[in-house]
Amino acid sequence: MDLTWHGHSTWRVDLGDTTFLIDPFFDNPHTDTDPEELDPDHVLLTHGHADHIADVDRYRGAHFVGTPELTGYLADEYGIEDATGMNLGGTVELGDAYVTMVRADHSNGIDTGYGTSAGMPAGYVISDTNPTQVADEESTTFYHAGDTSLHTEMRDVVAPFLEPDAVAVPVGDHFTMGPRQAAVAVDWLDADVAFPMHYDTFPPIEIETEDFVREVEATGSDADVHVLDGDETFDLSEALYY
Repeated sequence: MDLTWHGHSTWRVDLGDTTFLIDPFFDNPHTDTDPEELDPDHVLLTHGHADHIADVDRYRGAHFVGTPELTGYLADEYGIEDATGMNLGGTVELGDAYVTMVRADHSNGIDTGYGTSAGMPAGYVISDTNPTQVADEESTTFYHAGDTSLHTEMRDVVAPFLEPDAVAVPVGDHFTMGPRQAAVAVDWLDADVAFPMHYDTFPPIEIETEDFVREVEATGSDADVHVLDGDETFDLSEALYY
């Protein structure tokens, strides 16, 4: 599993022959990628704010996943019909991966407006094995927390039952968790690897990433924190098994 951070909350996940793009928003200072160069099989949308769906129209050939309210908006606004509407707790098999939609605590107006809601915001857990009650030591699993505050479902559901190996958590504060709450999330999730996201895009969410690294260490977590450069790729499978 290769994980590429394109700034803000935009991630590309390559798993086997399947490519995912999460929350496409390339008008951010951490990426030099031309979004037209990417050709994802599936686009996963955590919620409807403009800084998470701004570039959806560039991927009309992809299959989209989001809440039914959000996929309905894509159909009406962009004519995107190849979409799966799902909801919290659901798991779908997409190519070589299993994708589970999990809770995020945030607001969810379409394009950050107040007139239309896109339903509950979400995070996604992407795994190369179907999540079951039986732990699979050979599975590789990535959790994109979406825009969220700290919530106990991370500790009580995601960690014990979905068992993420790596987590990407928002750390920019103001609109989401800041470094301290995000560090608690990493500790609760008991992951091996943690990445910060959703920071330094615009003034209200500018932070020092060293604060996040220090706070994770202070929790006693064993997670390795990797502050990626924009467009940097991390080989998760190699980090876990070699």
